[in-house]
Amino acid sequence: MGRGKTNAMRILDAAGLSYKTMDYSTKDGLNDGISVAEKVGRDSEEVFKTLVTQGHSKQYYVYVVPVDRELNLKKAASAAGEKKVEMIPMKILHQVTGYIKGGCSPIGMKKQFPTFIDQSADGHKTILVSAGQIGKQIEIKPADLSHITAGAYAELT
Repeated sequence: MGRGKTNAMRILDAAGLSYKTMDYSTKDGLNDGISVAEKVGRDSEEVFKTLVTQGHSKQYYVYVVPVDRELNLKKAASAAGEKKVEMIPMKILHQVTGYIKGGCSPIGMKKQFPTFIDQSADGHKTILVSAGQIGKQIEIKPADLSHITAGAYAELT
C-alpha cells in the first residue's frame, strides 16, 4: 500500500474540509467495492464507487454510487441533461481522469467534470469514496463531497 497523502487528500486539506482515511490490504487482489466495504468494516451502502461516463455530446460525467448498486444509465443521462451516456472504456480512464480502476476518486481528477452523487448518500452522516489510490479510502460528509466536487444529488440507481 502506498503511504502519504494522495492528490484528493491534499485538495481536501487545502479546502479545510475534515475527512478520515482508511487503508485496506490489497494482497488478495480483491479491490471491488463489496470487498473494500468488508475490509474496512462498513456496510456496502456507505461505501461509494466512482464511475465515469461520456455523453452523446462527448462531455465526460462522474457518478458516485453505492458499491452494492448499479448505475442506471437512463437516470444518469437524465441527471446530466443528455440523451444518452455510456461508461468510458477502462483503457482511457487514466488518460481522462488521472486515476486507475480501483483507485478512481471523485476528488482531484485531471479536470473538474460535472459530478452527480446518488441521493442515498444524503441519508448518511459520512460515506467512503476512493482516496485516489488502491488501498485507501476517504471517509467524508456527503455535503463536503458535494461541495468539493460541485456535485449534485440525483437518483442514479
